[in-house]
Amino acid sequence: MSRTPPRQLALELPHAESLSRDDYLEGPSNVQALGLVERWPDWSNRVMMLVGPEGCGKSHLAAIWAAISGARIVGAHALTSADVPASLATGALVVEHLEPGHFDERAIFHLLNLARETNAFVLMTARMAPASFEIELRDAGSRLRAIPVVTVEPPDDQLLRALLVKFCADRQMAVDEGVVGYLATHIERSFAAARQAVELLDAEALRQRRPITRALAATLFRGQGTLPL
Repeated sequence: MSRTPPRQLALELPHAESLSRDDYLEGPSNVQALGLVERWPDWSNRVMMLVGPEGCGKSHLAAIWAAISGARIVGAHALTSADVPASLATGALVVEHLEPGHFDERAIFHLLNLARETNAFVLMTARMAPASFEIELRDAGSRLRAIPVVTVEPPDDQLLRALLVKFCADRQMAVDEGVVGYLATHIERSFAAARQAVELLDAEALRQRRPITRALAATLFRGQGTLPL
């Protein structure tokens, strides 16, 4: 009686991703957003918003700006009215992941008012511009929709390849141009898809205890068209 050999399980170990300026990859899709961060404090408005799809690098840009400006970082879902004064104590604040229905409208309204009164800087990140939000508190809605928006677009081919190389380096994966080229033409053109592809490839290589090759990438992604998110 034949027995199926046990599958090698890949351990999901944490992989640190650097959020420094030196590790941020610039391309046509994000040049305006990076320019906004590096232009500070010469902004057209003291409150600005970065908008783009999941995994497009908004948090990396926000971290770069926080390091430059001394800003604190808070999740939009966790901000309360009572937290606002302390959050703005340094005169600069990052509000991450502003999503419709997942933030306290009164807290955001209080934040925008206090930031204007104290001349503080605020950088918000969101997947969609506030113009598409349904907001019950009318004054909060009008304030949010008045915030200038800078959009982070999907990466072009050159940036997508550079992202794949970076994500592999973050996980200490040795890959050649054949692997990168194959992935770049078989996954969705997005930051999140590039990260997910590298994670899947790393996990499969560990499971099979084999090197990362174009053949392994083809086994995982052949026929998928684009990698689903």
